[in-house]
Amino acid sequence: MIQYEQLHHVALVVTDLGRAKDFYGKVLGLQEMPRPNFPFDGAWYRIGDTGQQLHLIVHNGETLRSGSLDTRDGHLALRVHSYRQTVAWLEQCGVPYEARPRPTAGFPQIYVLDPDRNVIELNASDPDT
Repeated sequence: MIQYEQLHHVALVVTDLGRAKDFYGKVLGLQEMPRPNFPFDGAWYRIGDTGQQLHLIVHNGETLRSGSLDTRDGHLALRVHSYRQTVAWLEQCGVPYEARPRPTAGFPQIYVLDPDRNVIELNASDPDT
């Protein structure tokens, strides 16, 4: 049997590294970290303080999504401290989102698309915080 310790990283394809770094660094507030000198562009980000990471990989091909936000599509989910503050921040940044303060999942969710149409779920433990 495989024994897991934790999720190490998730990799997402992006087409424009500068635009992606603005979104993940400035809008989502993730901390960029050193990245090996691969023969292709990308960026790595820390998620929290437990060693989990997000890797962005520049690829000039097409992304999978062309339509509107579909919350049943594959996505990256990040737990946020405050649901209300996250909604307020997204509004301040002008980022369209779909908010679900009391969904069937049992925890509040906010869905956004990054500039390359990757689906990102931001969720919290309480919709009133």
